[in-house]
Parts: sequence; C-alpha cells; structure tokens
Amino acid sequence: MIGNYKIITLCGSTKFKDEYLREQKRLSLEGHIVISVGLFGHSGDNEVFTDGVKEMLDDMHLRKIDLADEIFVINPGGYIGQSTRREIEYALSTGKAVNYLVEMK
Repeated sequence: MIGNYKIITLCGSTKFKDEYLREQKRLSLEGHIVISVGLFGHSGDNEVFTDGVKEMLDDMHLRKIDLADEIFVINPGGYIGQSTRREIEYALSTGKAVNYLVEMK
C-alpha cells in the first residue's frame, strides 16, 4: 500500500482488452492504484511480436507484480492461458493475494 491505496496489478490474456479497461476503471474508482499492461498484443498491438519485445514485456509484468499488494486476474469464462498461469504462480510464490474476475473452483 501507498498511503491508503492498495496497489493491484492486472493479469490475464491481452485479448480481453475491453475487460482490462473496465476493471481498471472499476478498481480505480474503488480507490486502488492499478497497474496494467502496456500493450495489448492479442488485440492489435503487433509491436509485441517483434524480436525480444514479448520477452521484455513478460519480465516487466513480473516486476509490476513485485510492486503490487495483489493481482487481479482478468479471466472471462474462466480462461487462463500459459502466461497468466505463470504470473499467478509467481504472485503466489511472492506472497501476493490473487483475486479473479471469474472465481476459480
């Protein structure tokens, strides 16, 4: 936390851009500092797929998790891909709380 504000990093497939934007807005209005992705590779930001960029962004996202108090997983329909699963495992291994758009059973 910084001041009275919990820091939450958003995680999930970048194909869910609309959901990212909706949850970022909702969480911000609830009084949280929200850290999101910088590019939406699966929603048209093709720069992600140039040499070395995806690897850099993946590592950077782990550092965003380091900054956070918890992560919020954007998983419409319960979908969690390989990268998101790795981020969840990383967050849990560093003691971060993990919350989901769609609760996992």
